Amino acid sequence: MNVPFPGFAHATARVHLHSLGVTERTVRWFLESGIQLPSGGVARYYRADTQNMRPVSSEITGYAAAFLTYLHDLTGNARCQEAAVKAARFLTRTAWNPVLSAFSFEVEPPGASLAYFFDSGIIVRGLLALWRATGDEEFRDTALGCAQAMARDFRAPSGYHPILSLVDKRPIPADSRWSRNPGCYQLKAAMAWLEVAEATGEENFISLYEAELAGALRSQAGFLDAETDQERVMDRLHAYCYFLEGLLPRSNRPDCAAALSAGIVRVKRLLDKIGPSFERCDVVAQLLRVRLYASALHVAPLDTEAASAEAAALGLFQYKHEDPRVDGAFCFGRRGSEWAPYANPVSTAFSVQALEMWRLYQAGEFKASVADLI
Repeated sequence: MNVPFPGFAHATARVHLHSLGVTERTVRWFLESGIQLPSGGVARYYRADTQNMRPVSSEITGYAAAFLTYLHDLTGNARCQEAAVKAARFLTRTAWNPVLSAFSFEVEPPGASLAYFFDSGIIVRGLLALWRATGDEEFRDTALGCAQAMARDFRAPSGYHPILSLVDKRPIPADSRWSRNPGCYQLKAAMAWLEVAEATGEENFISLYEAELAGALRSQAGFLDAETDQERVMDRLHAYCYFLEGLLPRSNRPDCAAALSAGIVRVKRLLDKIGPSFERCDVVAQLLRVRLYASALHVAPLDTEAASAEAAALGLFQYKHEDPRVDGAFCFGRRGSEWAPYANPVSTAFSVQALEMWRLYQAGEFKASVADLI
């Protein structure tokens, strides 16, 4: 996708990067684009048209810690592990507030005044990925503290509040955005409790996940129907895929297997319907990953034609450009033929993992480790 965004420097010395593979170019982007700041924190995205990095996000840094660990395992590049540790230490030593037992949405104001249940779960999983890779107990201990705070501070009469204000930890009023409301998508964050239980032996966390699973199964049917605007339905598809991912640890249960199978069909149908006018890269990647997991876990046979088409579609989202600030990243999405000018770390992580999983499946080597899911 050679997009001539305004103000891009055409440094022809970097054209050779385009001959590298998808993953190699992504490694270079994460390590050399500036998306990870010297502090270790990772920016929410790079905006190519205005040439500026968005603020550092605790959630995105959590995703990056897990993804950089994954890239190290995949490539053996020691710099990926160094960057992953740097991201994790930013989380434990800068973003984590030990007095409040909370990770703020963004470290700098105004985001510092908010804490998200979902973000907390993503950060816990990122820290535990580093703990498994390094054995550094700082990462596990902070993950445990955050998992305890998720259960204690976000508790609502039914389920968990999505957002709290800091420092008083009062719930933020809901509005029309899915991220400002509780919902089935929170099940992916609840996966963190299962991983903490495994890491610490504290089995009470398992019951927390099970309770959230029961609530998600009850509420999921109406989640996509709660919105009629097609662009917002696409946004909800991204969140609904989080629900499908959150089912994977219990995919051997008939009710969870049925929800996974039906969910894959539903996401595909809506993606085909809305995609020509608005398509999100992360939704395509999430759908492909869930397909592959469902097949490997013997939940649903793989539709290889659909999976192949999704893999091909993902390839179109990777930037090919002389500017190192975008080359190798994946674009957030497109409206019609117009590509959004956002080089997005999460879209990149999901897409590279989906494409690598597809490659392994084709080689007969894919194994469904739920803990590896970014």
